[in-house]
Amino acid sequence: MRNLLMKGVKVIDASTVLAGPSVGTFFAELGADVIKVEHPIFGDVTRTWKLPSEDLKSQVSNYFSSVNYGKTYISLNLSEENDRAKFLDLVSDSDILLTNFKKGDADKFKLNDNILRAENPLLIHGKISGFGDESDRVAYDLILQAETGFMSMNGQTEGPPTKMPVALIDVLAAHHLKEAILLALYQREKSKKGFTVSVSLYEAAVSSLMNQASNYLMSDAIPNRIGSMHPNIAPYGEIFKTKDGADICFAIGSDKHFSTLCEYLNLDHLPGNENFATNPSRVKNRVDLASKIQEKVSTHKAIDILEYMESKNVPCGKIKNLKEVFEDQSAKNLILSEEIEGKTTKRVKAAIFKWT
Repeated sequence: MRNLLMKGVKVIDASTVLAGPSVGTFFAELGADVIKVEHPIFGDVTRTWKLPSEDLKSQVSNYFSSVNYGKTYISLNLSEENDRAKFLDLVSDSDILLTNFKKGDADKFKLNDNILRAENPLLIHGKISGFGDESDRVAYDLILQAETGFMSMNGQTEGPPTKMPVALIDVLAAHHLKEAILLALYQREKSKKGFTVSVSLYEAAVSSLMNQASNYLMSDAIPNRIGSMHPNIAPYGEIFKTKDGADICFAIGSDKHFSTLCEYLNLDHLPGNENFATNPSRVKNRVDLASKIQEKVSTHKAIDILEYMESKNVPCGKIKNLKEVFEDQSAKNLILSEEIEGKTTKRVKAAIFKWT
C-alpha cells in the first residue's frame, strides 16, 4: 500500500535513464500523480537496456522497471507543435516537472524556464545535468565515476580502476534533487511562487567524496586501490574465510571493538601489543593483523562468529549475493510489484523512511 503523503501533487516526469525517473518514482510511491512523458518512437532508452535472458520483444526492461513505478505513460514528440501544446497543457496545472534535457534542448523545444513559468507561475522545475547547466557534455554514470575519482579508488590493489556495480552517482544526484524539490515545495507555500532547482551528476559525485576528499585536501593523500579496506581504520573491510567457507568482514571502529574481537578469537595478547594497540598502529600493520585474524577465523563457523559479534555490538557481516539478500524478510518488505504494459515488474522502494 502506498504512503499518501504526496496525494494531490501532480508530477510530470520528462526525464530519462535513472536519476530523474527515480525521483518521479519516489513521488509516485508517496501518492503523487506522476505522468511519464516519452518520445513516441525512442521512448526512454532504458527500455532497451536488457539482460540476455530478457524478452527482446517486450517494451519493458528490468532496468526501466527499477526506477519507474506508479506512473501513467504517455508519448509526446516535443519537436511537434501539437505535442508541445499538449505538454504545456500538462504543465499548466502540475506541481513538479522533472527534466534532464541536454544544453540547448529546452530552447529548441521552446520549453525554457521563462515559457514554463509563464504557463505555470507555481511550477517547481527539477533539472538534472551531467556536468552543470552550462555544459553541453553528455554524461553517463560511468563517465562521472571515472572523472570524479571513484574509479581510481575502487578495485583491488593490483587490479585496474573499477566502476561500482550500481549507477551510484545517478542515485546520489537523485537524492539531492529530491531534497531540493521538497525544499522548493516548502518555500512555495510561503512565497506563493515557483522555483527552478538543478543538480549535476558531477557536483553530486564530488560532494560525496567525503572523508576521502578531506584526506586529500588536508594531507595531500591520494587514495590507492585497497579493495574493500578503509584507509583510516583497521581491521575494516578485510575479507576473512570461515570454517564453513563463508566470507565475512569486520568494521572495527574502536579499541573496544578490537578487544572484544580478540577475546573471541583467543588473540587476547594483541590489544596490548604496540603494533596493534591503537587504530593508527593497526592501520600501519594491517596486513600482519589480517593474517593473524584469518588464522583464527578459519576455525569458526560463520553463524557462530556473527551471533557472538552481534551480542557484543561488534559490527560484523556476511558477504551475501542478491539471492541471499532477498531471502531475508526485511529485504522482501522493500519489494514493490506492478504490472507495466502487460509485464509483471519488481523493484525496491525509493521511499523507505517511516512516518508516524
